[in-house]
Amino acid sequence: MSCEVGQEAPDFELENQFGEKVRLSSYRGSKNVVVVFYPLAFTNICTGELCEIRDLSAVFENDDTVVLGVSCDSAPTLKVFAEQEKYDFQLLSDFWPHGEVSQAYGTFFERGGFPNRGTFIIDKAGVIRWMVINGPGDARRTQDYRDALAAL
Repeated sequence: MSCEVGQEAPDFELENQFGEKVRLSSYRGSKNVVVVFYPLAFTNICTGELCEIRDLSAVFENDDTVVLGVSCDSAPTLKVFAEQEKYDFQLLSDFWPHGEVSQAYGTFFERGGFPNRGTFIIDKAGVIRWMVINGPGDARRTQDYRDALAAL
């Protein structure tokens, strides 16, 4: 399955790094959501991309917008990763059923067992307004997310 701009984003509920359940649709009507799929915690490109989001937190974590990072790592792994890198946004575990949400968004890299680098800007109505999917070794441009959010 894959997603397209203009369609309703597939809803999901995943556990965050604190073991709390987070449902995408809970933000409907109140916040735009930046869903950032990344392959693996503690890897160079993933850490760099998420650190850019952390460093631009005023753009991505505010009254209008929230970031949800999604990987197939376990919640305890994500907790250590978030603490080490001082991420103030939620990291969600798509660990089990393995990669189910990544598959629903068309980002799952079957051979690797993890998501490709996919980013989805979802508006307050729950509609995908912008997206990009890159391979595991291809970093994304954070400026593209900023431009997409500014256009909402």
